[in-house]
Amino acid sequence: MDLYSGLPYWIAKNPLYNYYNPLESDFNTDVIIIGAGITGALVAHELCNAGIKCAIVDKRSITTGSSTASTALLQYEIDTPLCDMVKMIDEYLAVQAYRSCLQSITDIENVFKSIGFNPDFERVPSVFYASDRKGVKLIEREYEIRKKYKLPVTLLDKKALYDKYGFQAPCALENNESAQIDAYKAATHLIDFHIHKSGLKVFTNTEVAKFKKKSAGYVLQTTSGYKINSKYVIIAAGFEAGRFLPKQVMKLTSTYALVSEPVDEKYIWHEKSLIWETKEPYIYIRTDNENRIIVGGEDEEFKDPVKRDSLLRKKVSVLEKKFKKLFPDIPFKTDMAWCGTFSTTDDGLPYIGAWPGANRMFYALGYGGNGITFSMIAAQLIKNKLKGIRDERENIFGFNRKRK
Repeated sequence: MDLYSGLPYWIAKNPLYNYYNPLESDFNTDVIIIGAGITGALVAHELCNAGIKCAIVDKRSITTGSSTASTALLQYEIDTPLCDMVKMIDEYLAVQAYRSCLQSITDIENVFKSIGFNPDFERVPSVFYASDRKGVKLIEREYEIRKKYKLPVTLLDKKALYDKYGFQAPCALENNESAQIDAYKAATHLIDFHIHKSGLKVFTNTEVAKFKKKSAGYVLQTTSGYKINSKYVIIAAGFEAGRFLPKQVMKLTSTYALVSEPVDEKYIWHEKSLIWETKEPYIYIRTDNENRIIVGGEDEEFKDPVKRDSLLRKKVSVLEKKFKKLFPDIPFKTDMAWCGTFSTTDDGLPYIGAWPGANRMFYALGYGGNGITFSMIAAQLIKNKLKGIRDERENIFGFNRKRK
């Protein structure tokens, strides 16, 4: 199935990373990572740095799946507000989930500092605004619980919000701990770095047809009939990971995005902040380093790619109108648009780690709007598991996390 349609901006902006290397013989490794997107790249980085022998396999070319359709906002705020999450899971674990995402942003920044490459990572504020009266109540509750646990947050009233950011809303939460990135550039350069520095093997255009558990690991067989023997398997294939799961743990969602032509610097709001709203489905806004404006949202329950794609023109029109309502004086003209499919969970959290009772297949499933920050956490947590290091985040993001 096509993971997206239209023209994702990152593919148009960046030179395509051509790396055609299908598996053409049987192969042995300690760890095989399925998926060469941003999640697989971060997992490979952590394992290579830890001296763990690993390889990546992907049925497509490097980072040409759903990572190319990501709008790549990096926030510690999770789709499920903290004030609601504490009703779903233990309050301590909910707070730790937020704190883990906060740390993850810095960890992502440090990954790219360590390889001497900046994939357009930029620290920017985040503004979470109330769309309506219901949103005002949510903002007030969310502010109180974040303050209680000393999470970075400032409450802006209507005047302060307009004076600082130039748009009208009843109130908003602000923090200065968010960031944005080019996910395609990040993943391709990280994989390329370890191909050359660490001897990382990456097999593209190689699809896993079936797998079989054995006493000391797994045997994977490709559609071409070749076998991969490994002690451990890490599934970093996004919503396509469903075929490797004993049962479905996520629901599929269609999302839409567009990018404007470059605008004059004078039209860009305060410090290029990320902007998103309380209403569901929410709209979210960011910029890039060329002063293009990226607008996304209008999520729909996924039914099939044909229906998803048929809605693209309508959804682009809705997103344009919503943006122009917020910023009527900005000369916004859509340059390209796309839609894609991603996975969400009931509590807004990812699934990371082994399925209960299985200890050699790990899942790095950064479901939800915080996919990249979740992916960084997954890479660290799985590395620690392989190294025998206890990581309490298993209790937050694992398959057996406790619900109220």
